Amino acid sequence: MEELPDRSPDTRRWLFADQLGPHFLDAPKQPVLLIESRDVFRRQRFHRRKAHLVLSALRHRVAELGDQALFLQTGTYREGFAQVAEPVSVCDPTSYRARRFVRGLDDVEILASRGFVVSEQQFAGWADRRGDKRLLMEDFYRDVRRHHGLLMDGEKPVGGEWNYDHDNREKPPKDGLDVQGPWWPREDEIDEQVREDLDRWVAEDGIEFAGQDGPRRFAVTRRETLTALRHFLSHRLEQFGTYEDAMLADDPWMSHSLLSVPMNLGLVDPVEVARRAEEFGREHGVRLASVEGFVRQVVGWRSYTWHLYWHLGQDYKRRNALGARRKLPSWFEDLDAEQVEANCLRHVLAGVRDEGWAHHIPRLMVLGNWGLQRGYHPADLADWFWRNFVDGYDWVMTTNVVGMSQHADHGVLATKPYASGGAYIDRMSDFCGGCRYDPKVRVGEDACPFTAGYWNFLAGHREELSGNRRMAQALKGLDRLRDLDGVLHQEAERGAGAP
Repeated sequence: MEELPDRSPDTRRWLFADQLGPHFLDAPKQPVLLIESRDVFRRQRFHRRKAHLVLSALRHRVAELGDQALFLQTGTYREGFAQVAEPVSVCDPTSYRARRFVRGLDDVEILASRGFVVSEQQFAGWADRRGDKRLLMEDFYRDVRRHHGLLMDGEKPVGGEWNYDHDNREKPPKDGLDVQGPWWPREDEIDEQVREDLDRWVAEDGIEFAGQDGPRRFAVTRRETLTALRHFLSHRLEQFGTYEDAMLADDPWMSHSLLSVPMNLGLVDPVEVARRAEEFGREHGVRLASVEGFVRQVVGWRSYTWHLYWHLGQDYKRRNALGARRKLPSWFEDLDAEQVEANCLRHVLAGVRDEGWAHHIPRLMVLGNWGLQRGYHPADLADWFWRNFVDGYDWVMTTNVVGMSQHADHGVLATKPYASGGAYIDRMSDFCGGCRYDPKVRVGEDACPFTAGYWNFLAGHREELSGNRRMAQALKGLDRLRDLDGVLHQEAERGAGAP
């Protein structure tokens, strides 16, 4: 079934659980269809926190809509749709699997996808105009800024520069951040019922979840989302940019917005978020580098990865340029942080177990870095992130993990692998101070697994990386290592074991 551009506000709109904001409707009183599928959680082992958030958001939307919504709780989406006796329209879903499903149904009008800063058609046009040039995020981001007039002074960027990333790489202060904590939502009777249902599914239906249950941390309604956004802008945006690449063992939230969950549930449009940040920053004199850094994540990187997910095709997920074949070890798959001695990896893995969340640097430079060094299969690792992170979806994790983190696309997204030794983690965090390993040591009982793993990775992929100019200096460093043979032997012995 072809994508149709027409909108029918009188046709019942089928909303998936990541299309819950008002911008997915064509009229405030448009009739709505929502289907809750229990078997979604049977097919894959998702994090318990993720399941709670999705169901809570869906059921809160049902409560808001009242008689306007037809709400069906079924085993499968197909079983639910079979109960609908009228034509429906749907905004194109956010995964290949879901798009195949809706295209196989009768009486479904498929509209263009929503919730991103430009349409898929606009991105395709931009990509075609690039010709043989790389599809650089920075160039896409600048065009988005121009298109929406975000942080612009006429034809020029506010402040004279497009990107202030060079001002946003500070290591964390020794005494931690002097910043007000995040805003937390209050659970209600809907959350209580969700928790009871999940308990029953585990006990009676044999559905398994990963991770730990706990209080709901993220917004699941538009009202909660706007409250969380206002709190972030008022109390946390100023310091966000400065320390956005830093990590603290006792402060997983730092100055981050915690808005990725409600944005990925479709509760708020990213352009609206960016405009509110721009307006607040201008009215209150917020540090421009922090405002720009936040806007770049919201309308730059987020939409860039979304569009590449479709532009590069379904086979992209199977790319494996570095030939990584290792299966995820059980301790990693099961979020068993207690088996891990390396302080950084233990803390981050425990955070995923307990909260289903970590900000982008622990994802990239601890979890992703570890998977890259150890040769975890890229598609398996992408699925692990998708299942265990509360803001994770296939479109989010495929490009971020396969491309950005694991360099399995051989440079389509990132010009070099995001591999580092313990020195980077030591500089950008306080993890190493309390660790039994020494980031400066490569061989022996005190050898940092990330430092040794970094050199082992470079040695193992020297041929594939030899043509990469950004890796030339690092590869030359291999020739200066007198203990390289010891590193290689040690890491071969370590294998897939917990560090």
